[in-house]
Amino acid sequence: MKILANDGIAQSGVNALENAGFEVILTTVAQEQLINYINENNIVALLVRSATKVRKDIIDACPSLKIIGRGGVGMDNIDVDYAREKGLNVINTPAASSHSVAELVFAHLFGMVRFLHDSNRNMPLEGDSKFKDLKKAYAKGVELKGKTLGVMGFGRIGQATAKVALGAGMKVIAFDPYIDKADLELEFYDGQTVNFEIHTIAKEDVLAQSDFITLHVPAQDTYVISTEEFNMMKDGACIVNAARGGVIDEVALVEAIKSGKISKAALDVFENEPTPEVQILMNPDISLTPHIGAATGEAQDRIGAELADQIIEILA
Repeated sequence: MKILANDGIAQSGVNALENAGFEVILTTVAQEQLINYINENNIVALLVRSATKVRKDIIDACPSLKIIGRGGVGMDNIDVDYAREKGLNVINTPAASSHSVAELVFAHLFGMVRFLHDSNRNMPLEGDSKFKDLKKAYAKGVELKGKTLGVMGFGRIGQATAKVALGAGMKVIAFDPYIDKADLELEFYDGQTVNFEIHTIAKEDVLAQSDFITLHVPAQDTYVISTEEFNMMKDGACIVNAARGGVIDEVALVEAIKSGKISKAALDVFENEPTPEVQILMNPDISLTPHIGAATGEAQDRIGAELADQIIEILA
């Protein structure tokens, strides 16, 4: 049986599937050619990340398909309910990338509070001629230890981010309409563990009390954070979005930065991917990455292995 990993899959997944007798095809097929390719090659499982879209046209036109797999968490590029109504198995890997996303959030946070996102732009240009000026400009850093991190969305990734925050000495508060509390276990290199119980609180309280806010919510029909929410935040708060583009109102974000309400922001995802707005890209108070939350070797190995295990269980 043939499996098309159209957006790629880690070697760990390829090895597991091939050892189980499947043929894994790593060709990247253009979206408009997918239907013909799937039918001509009798593909039984289509694996995607975020680039390939699996809509009703593919589901209806490809009778050989038994499984649609998403390497990652969000499945907004797949018509999940429709596929399941048609008898297809739709799978994903919700836990595999959690820690990688959490570390990226903190890469942004540590970078922002010490101005690394801006100094890395300016040092190559002016470090030899304006060293003392730059030193003065970046002299008012702050520590994360002792500050409050507000986590909006307290599922697997939100909880993984909270663990990193607790390890860094931060206070963690969280909002999630579907979770009342979470028991977090921090594991250390020598086998020791420390447990924390976090009770979620109202969204308004998280916004008002947090020095830093990180978003870990699924795609929404409306903004989770817009002008009203920015106005609830502390003056000078920082915000990070490594969840989904469109959960932050980017126009309102730029205005909040201009007014000083928000001191800095970090975005790994954007309303207009893959062509983010220039006013976002050029803003010196926004730390930027190109949707790489799950882009670590470790996460991709876990994703590949989890997808392979699920496919083997379904089709064996």
